[in-house]
Amino acid sequence: MTFELLQNGTRLYLDRSAFPLSTDAVLLADFVRPPRGAAVCDLCAGSGAVGLLLLDREPDLSVTALELQERACALMERSREENRLAERFRVLQGDLRQIRTLLKAGSFTQVVCNPPYYPVAGGYVPRDEGQAVARTERCCGPADYCGAAGWLLKTGGSFWLVHRPERLAELCRALSVAGLELKGLRPVCPGPERAPSLLLLRAVKGGKPGLAWDAPLILANPDGTPTAEYRRIYRLPPRSPTPDP
Repeated sequence: MTFELLQNGTRLYLDRSAFPLSTDAVLLADFVRPPRGAAVCDLCAGSGAVGLLLLDREPDLSVTALELQERACALMERSREENRLAERFRVLQGDLRQIRTLLKAGSFTQVVCNPPYYPVAGGYVPRDEGQAVARTERCCGPADYCGAAGWLLKTGGSFWLVHRPERLAELCRALSVAGLELKGLRPVCPGPERAPSLLLLRAVKGGKPGLAWDAPLILANPDGTPTAEYRRIYRLPPRSPTPDP
């Protein structure tokens, strides 16, 4: 077990072999724009990275982190204790496929999710059980977490999600079935003139049709150095200007 020290001093406890702090989680947390005082549910919470990043940035939020795996919940409990977040960070171990037995309908204004990306039949499955559950859809897929978000959200509430571009059509179908309208979409590209490797999505419970595309988030400059936006997200110092010859 180790920890990451977040910008405002929050300690995020991690198991780097199974539940590391991923780029996906950091980008999703930056993408989320909850209203002040929002009640947030973090589905597929893992070590709690997305929820804790939000709490570190927005001190008036409350977060309920739902996670299936006991190992991951133990990490979140450690973070909760060390950061004295008993009143603002709730850890709930459970299966989101049973969401109606775990949490009340319409009890949140915001739901976030960094889910498993890969179908079990789609290729390599990690041998470590924790990694396999976190990275593959052996325990939940789009219909499950979109359905859970639809149950949890109040009308007008937002569902924030990160996923792979090739799954967009499937995600749109699952969102629609759950009563969620896709309203915002931002591609994440490894570099300029590169195809997106991730998508950041926002859907609204009971929202009207109409999709806004955000400008792509470019992670690296042509020379491979981090872009200014990547540096902002990761709180890196600005790039020094190149001196004149």
